[in-house]
Amino acid sequence: MFEKVNPMHPDKLADRIAGALVDIAYAIQENPRIAVEVLLGHGICHIIAETSVHLPSMEVIRTVERIAGDISVDYLEVPQDAHLSDNQKREFRCGDNGIFRGMPVTDEQRKLTKTARELFSAFLSDGKYVLDGDRLIICQSNASTRDLRAMFPGADVNPLGNWTGGSDVDSGATNRKLGSDMGDSVTGGGLHGKDLSKADVSVNIYAWLKAQTTGRPVEMCCAIGDEKVDGVPYEDIMLTAKMYVKQIGGFEAFAEWGLIR
Repeated sequence: MFEKVNPMHPDKLADRIAGALVDIAYAIQENPRIAVEVLLGHGICHIIAETSVHLPSMEVIRTVERIAGDISVDYLEVPQDAHLSDNQKREFRCGDNGIFRGMPVTDEQRKLTKTARELFSAFLSDGKYVLDGDRLIICQSNASTRDLRAMFPGADVNPLGNWTGGSDVDSGATNRKLGSDMGDSVTGGGLHGKDLSKADVSVNIYAWLKAQTTGRPVEMCCAIGDEKVDGVPYEDIMLTAKMYVKQIGGFEAFAEWGLIR
């Protein structure tokens, strides 16, 4: 059983905005410290950024409008906590406590992700999908039930009828669709809107990649300030995550579909 949402779902709009602001921070500074929270809906986007690097407000506004359309922006920027900053002044050490789980992607998750991408390429609008064994549930905005049933005969399509979707219908918040992004690998921390020093980003990616390589579940934990996780220097874990995010195309691109792509 698995649920997938596409990049135009309001929660994913929030993830994408947060990821895009992290991309901006990395364009300004080689190793920024930044954590971004986004709440949007019904004409307004609230953003709080705790950051070591200043993001120009006009660039923030242009980013939001590019991703979420014509929407007002309420942006608050505050400096990173001094104690957290001191933790990594001399060397890269684990940026947070956490328990992390990497799980191999299942055939069901691959199948639904392929379906979600196919529907998104056809309609480019808000959508949410569930696969439970042989039962496929499609909730796709701005698409006729007839067209959807023609594409996927036998699916449960838009049970309440046609709908418009988007942030004028629903609100969105960062890291609210981690099940869609991580499948069975979901842990306590968020995946989006943070720099690579944060274990929620780097260790989650590292654990997930290890699970895909080994084909077995992976579990690990860390404490803030740890120099190694899973017996590996934290700087190497960060480098692994950095290469993965770069390969995808950046933090905004990572936020579009998450780890299960």
